Amino acid sequence: MLNVLVTGGSRGLGLCIAERLVSAGFCVISIARNRTEQLEAAILKAESDALGELHFRAFDLMDTEAMPAFVKSLTKEFGILFGLVNNAGIGTSGVLATMPDREIQQLIRLNILSPIIFTKYVVRSMMGGRGGRIVNISSVVAATGYNGLSVYSATKASFAGFTRSLAREVGPLEITVNTVAPGFIDTDMTHDLNDMQRNQITRRSALRRMPVAGDVSDAVNFLFSEGARNITGTTLTVDAGNTA
Repeated sequence: MLNVLVTGGSRGLGLCIAERLVSAGFCVISIARNRTEQLEAAILKAESDALGELHFRAFDLMDTEAMPAFVKSLTKEFGILFGLVNNAGIGTSGVLATMPDREIQQLIRLNILSPIIFTKYVVRSMMGGRGGRIVNISSVVAATGYNGLSVYSATKASFAGFTRSLAREVGPLEITVNTVAPGFIDTDMTHDLNDMQRNQITRRSALRRMPVAGDVSDAVNFLFSEGARNITGTTLTVDAGNTA
């Protein structure tokens, strides 16, 4: 059974991705600071379904200095790592001119620095296996922009260059690297949207609806499938045609 790490996998989109990969037969290690009731229920369901496995290991991704030892411990416990989904992140909103410096620094650290350093050590584990898959979770606002999300958009836009360049670095090792860019979906990250904003997003979409978390997890699962073995260095947008 191939081992896959999903950061921010204790709730919301991350947990949905973890559950989808478990149903595809992967051994998924969900990484977050704390367990949640939703995660506990998902672990029990995974045990009952007996398709894949779901585990939880606590870690604070802001602690970049502890990452080498943490990844080493995961490899020792579970074996060679095959996949990584860089999903963890924060979506703090705010107009740049009035946004506290502390919040800007926190966004950049968790949304850019942490996944890059974490990926570095996971890739080292992947090198001992038969290829691998890396999926970075971005956002459509990385390409379109959105009022009050300038810093968040900048952090998500960074995945485009990271994905393309890393794909070339690790391609000879049969490791693919891609980005999934969801549109606005119903998660903790979008709970601040009011009805008017949701209606605007829906009207702007080609399909006249908002995607759901399951649409994004299906896209990630596809990129982990054999059918996606020759897809790397690209961004898959899941937004119901909002940016069409």
